[in-house]
Amino acid sequence: MSNALPRRKRLTPEHVKRAADRATLRSEGRDPHESPTDAGHRSNVRQRSASAQRLSSSATGWPISLSFLGLVGTLLGLAAAMLAFPTYARWGVFPLVLAGWLVSLCLHEFGHAIVAYGCGDRSVRAKGYLTLDLVRYTHWQYSIVLPLVFLALGGIGLPGGAIYIHNRALRSRLQRTLVSAGGPAATLAVLLALLAILIVGRDRIEFSLYAALAFLAFLQVTTLIFNLIPVPGLDGWGILAPWLPRTLRDLGWRTAHIAPLLLIVLLLVLPLNRAFWGGAYELCRTIGLDVWAISEGRALFEFWR
Repeated sequence: MSNALPRRKRLTPEHVKRAADRATLRSEGRDPHESPTDAGHRSNVRQRSASAQRLSSSATGWPISLSFLGLVGTLLGLAAAMLAFPTYARWGVFPLVLAGWLVSLCLHEFGHAIVAYGCGDRSVRAKGYLTLDLVRYTHWQYSIVLPLVFLALGGIGLPGGAIYIHNRALRSRLQRTLVSAGGPAATLAVLLALLAILIVGRDRIEFSLYAALAFLAFLQVTTLIFNLIPVPGLDGWGILAPWLPRTLRDLGWRTAHIAPLLLIVLLLVLPLNRAFWGGAYELCRTIGLDVWAISEGRALFEFWR
């Protein structure tokens, strides 16, 4: 048995180049021993797969969230069921008003988001605010607890949503004002749509459905009045804040989480309570909303009483 050491291969510049190429291929997750033909075939397959995936997404993906479409479908289905089975229509008032209020909440927050997008804040698209997805607008305190409590009490239709705007992307004070006004504008659009339905269907819609829609419209009225009060955390403050001195804006920012709750407590004080509800019903009379139907709709909504 020979003890001679094996001869080492002489390294040439070509060997060094090939070793470097193999290291590069490994770092890219590719097989260094794969032929150029196989590599090209695999690349084409990946490109076709990615193209097919994009095509499938564009063909089957929804620009509007399925949750919102489900809410709208629920609302329309309940309305159709109440028309088809008038004897049991009163039991559809609570779920119909609840579904309608959630739809209006989505549209309110979408109003903020679409105006922000138009004014330069592209982050709202990445956050999913333009899909009308209720989950995207959810804030545990303002979106779930308080609104449901007030709805259950037949009280104020709180705005309920929460979206986060990148204010630095908004180039002017006017744009910030418009973004804050976008939500109330959407709520106003919902109110006008409900008014049109109530006017056209006054003598044609089953009474329980008519009363439910009247109460839902009333919730839009109270939402508008409450939300336009210039208190930090509400849209009324957001509309005015860009034009206020910096010290007041900073104070509003620091108190935005607690100020709406304090306002709700103040509205429980009898004189302020009477002023708020008196103003809400007077506005309803002014725009032609049937106050008696509102009362009946509220009574049917509060089925537990």
